[in-house]
Amino acid sequence: MLVTNCLFRVGASAVLLTNRPSDRRRAKYQLCHVLRTNRASDDRCYRSVFQQEDEQNIVGVSLSRDLTAVAGEVLKENITKLGPLVLPLSEKLQFLANLIARKVKKPYVPDFKLAFEHFCIHAGGRGVLDQLEESLNLTERLMEPSRMTLYRFGNTSSSSLWYELAYSEAKGRVRRGDRVWQIGLGSGFKCNSAVWRALRDVGPEEKNPWAGEIDGFPVIVPKIAPILC
Repeated sequence: MLVTNCLFRVGASAVLLTNRPSDRRRAKYQLCHVLRTNRASDDRCYRSVFQQEDEQNIVGVSLSRDLTAVAGEVLKENITKLGPLVLPLSEKLQFLANLIARKVKKPYVPDFKLAFEHFCIHAGGRGVLDQLEESLNLTERLMEPSRMTLYRFGNTSSSSLWYELAYSEAKGRVRRGDRVWQIGLGSGFKCNSAVWRALRDVGPEEKNPWAGEIDGFPVIVPKIAPILC
């Protein structure tokens, strides 16, 4: 149960939401979709991240050996349900055709780069980011906000999604009409997706957590971890 103390860092974020039409002209983004996948009914998923007491009656969080596999399964289910909501018609048709011919063809992975300009992926670790980069066929530039957030702030759990969006804003990359996909993972086990559309160009702000140091990023992060001898 000490593993969680090594993996997680303290992080937080706050977001102001409103449904008042009068606030639209000063809002940054419009929330388009929220999709929540929760597998708490499955004991294997439920206990993959679990708060309990150890032998000395000290409360802590344990991570099971099934965590990586469980995360992959729940993430796949979430993405499968999100696809029809955000993908262009051409990608939907290709996916449907592949689904029909699944016995003779490799599973078709839709090109989500046609649906989103920005990806904010749960910075739970380099392995998580590597797997999603490969699975979704993302470019280094699209992965940059997630990798730099993990490098600079560590694993701050789901709040990392907002550090990542702030990174893109600090870089001046968010333009009016851009679509943002935030993917968060957590105990339960659950996977949440939030889809946003930028209502205006969003540039650097004084209160941005990357203010004053954004020019120093991106940095080169080795693909292979160093080994302590």
